[in-house]
Amino acid sequence: MTNMSDGRRADSARRRERVLKALDAMLRSDTDITVSALARTARVDRTFLYRHRDLLQRIHAAAAAPPQEGRIAAVSRASLQADLANALERNKRLATRVRQLEKRLSQALGEAAWAESGLGAPADTDQLQQRITMLEQNLTDIQGQLDERDDELEAARAANRELTRALNQRE
Repeated sequence: MTNMSDGRRADSARRRERVLKALDAMLRSDTDITVSALARTARVDRTFLYRHRDLLQRIHAAAAAPPQEGRIAAVSRASLQADLANALERNKRLATRVRQLEKRLSQALGEAAWAESGLGAPADTDQLQQRITMLEQNLTDIQGQLDERDDELEAARAANRELTRALNQRE
């Protein structure tokens, strides 16, 4: 069992050494440092790197480190500042748009809650007011017609009574 354990330790040490050499070579070259790229270069499985936290931390630190002297940066400071200014401006526009949409949503929800509560006036108040005015005028016209017909009916009844009285007196 000891021989097997010793063999596994020796294999792990060899792979570890390959990873460190590959990382050093990647740092000197102009390639991006990623776990996958380093695993390919060192001819190890990515899980080996994830099992060894110290190697993984070195990889992440190397990937995040600024380029060494003699190594050409992929982007210039001016282009990064321009990108930052554009991103900040876009953030301002998006924040303004979000505030507008939140305000519209708040108003819509408020109006809906007010209408559902029954406390608020209906949305079409003007239309309803016009309809009320029209119906009141129709009611006045119909009431006038009814009064006129009542008068005509009363006159017809009075004439009918007189005719009946006149007929009854002849007999």
